[in-house]
Amino acid sequence: MIIVLDLTRGGDGKECGSAQQVTMKQRIITSVGLAILAGITLLTPAFGAVNINWAYVGDVGNAADTADGDSGTAGIQRYGAVGYAYKIAQNETTISQYCEFLNAAAKSDPYALYNPRMSSTGGYSFIAGINRSGSSGSYSYAAVAGSGNKPITFVSWFDAARFCNWLHNGQGNGDTETGAYTLNGATSGAILREAAAKVWIPSENEWYKAAYYDPTKGGSNYWLYPTQSDALAGNSAGVAHSANYFDGDYVGYPGAALTNVGAYGANSASHYGTNDQGGNVFEWNDAVRGPSRGLRGGSWVGEGLSLASSIRGGLTPSDENTYYGFRVASVPEPSGVILTILAGGVLVTRRKR
Repeated sequence: MIIVLDLTRGGDGKECGSAQQVTMKQRIITSVGLAILAGITLLTPAFGAVNINWAYVGDVGNAADTADGDSGTAGIQRYGAVGYAYKIAQNETTISQYCEFLNAAAKSDPYALYNPRMSSTGGYSFIAGINRSGSSGSYSYAAVAGSGNKPITFVSWFDAARFCNWLHNGQGNGDTETGAYTLNGATSGAILREAAAKVWIPSENEWYKAAYYDPTKGGSNYWLYPTQSDALAGNSAGVAHSANYFDGDYVGYPGAALTNVGAYGANSASHYGTNDQGGNVFEWNDAVRGPSRGLRGGSWVGEGLSLASSIRGGLTPSDENTYYGFRVASVPEPSGVILTILAGGVLVTRRKR
């Protein structure tokens, strides 16, 4: 959500002409501006080479989906209720973003953040993403030409958690072992998100809400598919309510089946503006399912049904494959606080007139 505030006009839309009005408004802007800057400094992680387009998820306190169904658990499952605002990446983490991470954090790569199958010679050239050169201690990484805006694959839940820690710690030389998740070398086990995390793998409820919830829909306020639809319109990019999945007639399969993030367009995005939460790649979430971690969203090799809200999966968190990746979530901008303060400022200004 982008909010543009015109501070050159009064609350009635007329120009603020008097010196008294301008002085009062300047006074309000100065104090509010300091509060805003302080809030942004405290709440927004400092990003460097990796810039993320965020989708803001509000509608705080929404009810869970009342739809039944779960492919892996008997009984009725309810997801999507979130009692706070947050941000989620508009797109899946891309090959270029992950390449930046590797160049900063994997010069020796003790945690195997790079999988050789990511390379153009790794046997999976149709989703080739990153080539590595050099030797341990001086490894360097380069995105395969034309692949940078596709989602990264062959990443485990632990790779995603380390990427989050790196973002949490400001990128660059940021630590991969602490921050959002306390890993300290762990490559197995159920590691939970820290309360003070700035960037994290979305919880299942956060992921579900961003994908399926729409307060304007009516009924349960949840779509069956994350394309703002209860039915898919096929897998052709540019067609409203479509997504990147395999329906048995994929032209060129198994050719370059991954698509650039957002390739299906705004008419196939979720209510909150997220792309590809249905199709392209399954995405890790933070759900702990016995020895597994959660996956949702379907993929380029999965049938259309796998994109539905009723389907949830899980895999061993160290697992890596061609058809799953991840996106990240973060703390929201303090927009609600800003609007409240500004509204108060407008009232003060009016009273002074």
